[in-house]
Amino acid sequence: MTKIVIIGGCGHVGLPLGLAFAKAGHQVVGLDIDAKKVEQTNQGKMPFDDRGADALLKEVLAKGTFRCSLDASVVAQSEVVVTIIGTPLDEHLNPRFEVYKHLLDHHRHHMRAGQLLILRSTVYPGTTQRVWQGLEQEQAGIDVAFCPERVAEGVALEEIGTLPQIVAGTTPRAQQRAEDLFRCLTKSVIALRPLEAELAKLFTNSWRYIQFATTNQFYMMANDFGADFYAIHRAMTEDYPRAKGFPRPGFAAGPCLFKDTMQLSTFDNNAFFLGHAAMLVNEGLPNYVVRRASQRWDMRDMTVGILGMSFKADSDDPRDSLSFKLRKILLAEAREVLCADPFLTDPRLVSQSEVLSRAQLLFIGAPHSAYRILDTGDVPVVDIWKATKKGISVL
Repeated sequence: MTKIVIIGGCGHVGLPLGLAFAKAGHQVVGLDIDAKKVEQTNQGKMPFDDRGADALLKEVLAKGTFRCSLDASVVAQSEVVVTIIGTPLDEHLNPRFEVYKHLLDHHRHHMRAGQLLILRSTVYPGTTQRVWQGLEQEQAGIDVAFCPERVAEGVALEEIGTLPQIVAGTTPRAQQRAEDLFRCLTKSVIALRPLEAELAKLFTNSWRYIQFATTNQFYMMANDFGADFYAIHRAMTEDYPRAKGFPRPGFAAGPCLFKDTMQLSTFDNNAFFLGHAAMLVNEGLPNYVVRRASQRWDMRDMTVGILGMSFKADSDDPRDSLSFKLRKILLAEAREVLCADPFLTDPRLVSQSEVLSRAQLLFIGAPHSAYRILDTGDVPVVDIWKATKKGISVL
């Protein structure tokens, strides 16, 4: 039984990982600074939706193999420290390199020789090596590895056990220790050098962001000429394997794709032209939708509604959701804007029934599955996702 502390252990990445390790028989503590989430989790209540996690949380709490804490001193009692601290962007879209310095400054006095430090969240290329070199200069005797998370929100617990784990140690010993640890979760481990693993993670998210931008560009092109993109999409993908991975249009948002594309651009001296083009397309889609809708409806004297404010379908995570950008644009165009989402609690939101009863025009911000059977009456619905029965996708 390995003693593991996960820094950021109550979040969308850290908590499912902690539960998976606890299920495998390790002793896990989720360290977090959010007192409400720590209390809620220790009471057996997941602070967010993740398939299968509710039952497993109660199980490992009862077994005593998992708990959450606000006390950073638990780091000193662990053999493995996993940090779920990523690299955010500043207001100029540049990575904030000081994040890991602050992390080590805060927790360094609790860390001790012989521990394995695993960086789990997406980091700027070279971060793993810099962290290891800094600890080596102190002769800390701490092994360092980068083992990026690769899961999708909502099914993280399931995917931890089914997806291959990328493991990149800074030394042969760190590599072996990290591989041994993650083999308790999955049979498939892929070994890379730290820089290769860091780029693999960034490439993955940037690739998805570019794919979404491509289909969003095609959608706008078809729409501008009055063509039904979904009819085209069906013709391209139905029983045609080479186009099977072609996505549908919609808001490409969330806490990872845009951020990681911009990190990769910074790493490549802002010469990542595909990434910048993808940003212009994806971030411009809400503006495009409103502009096209305003040519069809005069919204200046209308109450407009947005259904779905999370960053993707059936999610309770609003981080970096482009639905809120859509709201901001509509506030300048319409008399009143009402927003609702069955998965979110937010002072800017009202009930779905109020939106449906008062709105004269509706927009679908996130394609929640419940909207497939939604009765919107005679109110027109702008629905580029094709998430509703009567939604208008050709503007």
